[in-house]
Amino acid sequence: MVTHRFTLLLIAVVIGIFSSFSQVRATSETNFRIESISSSFATDLATLQKHIGYEFNNTNLLRRAMTHASFSQENNKALSIFGTHIIETSVSLQFLSKNIDISSKVLAHLISDVANVDSSCALDGNRLGLERIIRVSPKTDASNSAIVCAGFRAIFGAIATDSGMVDEAIKVFWKVHGDRAGKLVSTL
Repeated sequence: MVTHRFTLLLIAVVIGIFSSFSQVRATSETNFRIESISSSFATDLATLQKHIGYEFNNTNLLRRAMTHASFSQENNKALSIFGTHIIETSVSLQFLSKNIDISSKVLAHLISDVANVDSSCALDGNRLGLERIIRVSPKTDASNSAIVCAGFRAIFGAIATDSGMVDEAIKVFWKVHGDRAGKLVSTL
């Protein structure tokens, strides 16, 4: 009887070991598959950091900035809103520091130009190749101007959040966006 219990216990342990082993193996295969899919995304994020001249301490912020709402509930909407305000602030600061007497109408027009989805914002995003980086659902067109622009704006929200300083995001914005002779233009 003791031998029978020992044998049952041994069988239970062996089955437990093998089932644990197969779970580990399945988990490893799953992780490998996830890693190989995300490795190109990770490479794209690393390249993007080099292009914008800012290295993230928390790359999950950049990952989120490059994730559209169609792809995940953890997406770039909040970072994009924050980034919009950073861009508007940086344009205001740039032009008010050059000319405190600038009219509100002219300043509003300059802000509108840089924030325009179909021109400046999407153009800057396309120059960074964001349409190839932003994660979207299979049914969503990543090259859509609004999606590219939201990703572009989200980058600056992510930088400010990562660095804890809006100034850092503003500095990167002007590096990426550019400014020649007081006219807002893209340089990349």
